[in-house]
Amino acid sequence: MTFKVEEASLLTERINWSKVNGLVPAIMQDFRSSQVLMMGYMNREALAKTVETGKVTFFSRTKERLWTKGETSGNVLQLVNMSLDCDNDTLLVKVEPIGPTCHLGNTTCWDVDPQEESQMVWLNQLERLLEARKNADPESSYTASLYAKGTKRISQKVGEEGVEVALAATSGDKSELVCESADLVYHLMVLLQDQGLSINDVINKLKQRHG
Repeated sequence: MTFKVEEASLLTERINWSKVNGLVPAIMQDFRSSQVLMMGYMNREALAKTVETGKVTFFSRTKERLWTKGETSGNVLQLVNMSLDCDNDTLLVKVEPIGPTCHLGNTTCWDVDPQEESQMVWLNQLERLLEARKNADPESSYTASLYAKGTKRISQKVGEEGVEVALAATSGDKSELVCESADLVYHLMVLLQDQGLSINDVINKLKQRHG
């Protein structure tokens, strides 16, 4: 958790509690993919417990008590950071979801057409799948077999796919260029996972250079 108690204290005082009748809307957002997961309400006590425990806690209007997300299902939302909007009456809470957020077993509480899902959200889902394959049976998937062969072999595959991308571009075959680029990105993501890194680390470096 990167959010500090001191920051929480300042944020709590900035919230216009009278405007929201003591319950501030809190939007949950996956800190990796930026996908919106759910919305709940927090009072002062729920906000304080969220910061204290690192697990998102709401005030349940139906149960009229504090409710920690995942207290029965185990699908908790781990706090990463939070911020307040310009009107001081809505929280944006960045979290790391452990398991599906929706009680229906879905990633998000909103209906999302897979065809309309953002590329970054999908890429993040792929990365989590690749991470889950690390300890899988090598016979069960190609990804697991790559991990089993070790860093040297994965690195070789990245090099091979890089050459294939260059050859496709040189030949002017755009369809082949897309296919080979997909292979390159996939194997690069596997290599990053093998090294305990994420595609977000690469994106952050690009953002740093851009800045």
